Amino acid sequence: MKEFKQSQLLKSLPKQFFASLVEKVGKSAAEGHDIINLGQGNPDQPTPDHIVAKLKEASENPLNHKYSPFRGNSYLKEAAAAFYKREYGVELDPEKEVAVLFGGKAGLVEIPVCILDPGDTLLVPDPGYPDYWSGAAMARAHMAAMPLKEENGFLPDFSEIPESTAKEAKLMFLNYPNNPTGAVADLDFFEETVRFAEKNDICVVHDFAYGAIGFDGEKPVSFLQAEGAKDVGIEIYTLSKTYNMAGWRVGFAVGNSDVIESINLLQDHLYVSLFGAVQEAAASALLDSQECVEQMVEMYESRRDAFVQGLKGIGWDAAVPKGSFFAWLKVPEGYTSEEFSDLLLTEAKVAVAPGIGFGKWGEGYVRAGLLTSEERLKEAAERIKKVGLFIKKD
Repeated sequence: MKEFKQSQLLKSLPKQFFASLVEKVGKSAAEGHDIINLGQGNPDQPTPDHIVAKLKEASENPLNHKYSPFRGNSYLKEAAAAFYKREYGVELDPEKEVAVLFGGKAGLVEIPVCILDPGDTLLVPDPGYPDYWSGAAMARAHMAAMPLKEENGFLPDFSEIPESTAKEAKLMFLNYPNNPTGAVADLDFFEETVRFAEKNDICVVHDFAYGAIGFDGEKPVSFLQAEGAKDVGIEIYTLSKTYNMAGWRVGFAVGNSDVIESINLLQDHLYVSLFGAVQEAAASALLDSQECVEQMVEMYESRRDAFVQGLKGIGWDAAVPKGSFFAWLKVPEGYTSEEFSDLLLTEAKVAVAPGIGFGKWGEGYVRAGLLTSEERLKEAAERIKKVGLFIKKD
């Protein structure tokens, strides 16, 4: 058989670090071990019944069996605008300031291709969601890391970015509530971001994937709530986490009309929008009762408290995440994040994600997902205790 080599572009894509974690967990499970898998970010709850019912109803409409409009049905974009008005007080033009996406990941990977030319500079958070790197590789852009340090609340310090780098940068990714650290950003930070972007002519892309998940009575802030935010960037929202619709692949980008047009133009050449029944169900999710979202947040907060208390109970000084469904935990001295993750999998049969997989500044931490029952999270803490690395202080 003739061999066809991959393009240089494909060869330049970053390696999927977490593929090795999935392989390790799968191998251990195949050997018959009971693995408590806290290493992935896949919601464990089903999509709410009323959204599924809407999909079933809409799938029987023959009109939805045809091609959808290239840029999505107007009713879904109007629903996204209504959602932002209701939740954040942000006004959006549904046709000019909303782009329908095949899930948030698609938008995040597409946007560098829309904005950057080869060799342009992209500012990325470190640690951060690895698919930001994928978009940079697709655009053949240069990445400059913005370290997220504990002493700064895991927010980037714009004053630490060299002036020459800031001037060269054309695009910046942010993500709050944050994956992997669980940190949140306030309105003051986003207003500072707008000023920094205006000064340096940077387009800001705020990944708001965990926008619904804030704890202790604090609602996460949208970047678009900051004055002037639409002048300098966009926000990407996905229904994956808010409504447990990860497999449905539906989200939207909102904000700056020029950027939205660029996304739509690229997608005109890639897709013919989403299945109409999925669009109807998504609109229903955004517009109908949000009680399911409130219940979900309560569940994650209860899980967070159970897990953190369990870890503190064994002597692991675990930080309490303020948002998202992740805990960002310091690795004991003497171990790299990957060595410690391997140890927990081997000795405790608990899978966590090593921090180095999220970037250089993720070293020294592991990420644990709150994506299993409280009972299993408590059991995970007890299993880790038996490894003998932590000593409870009186």
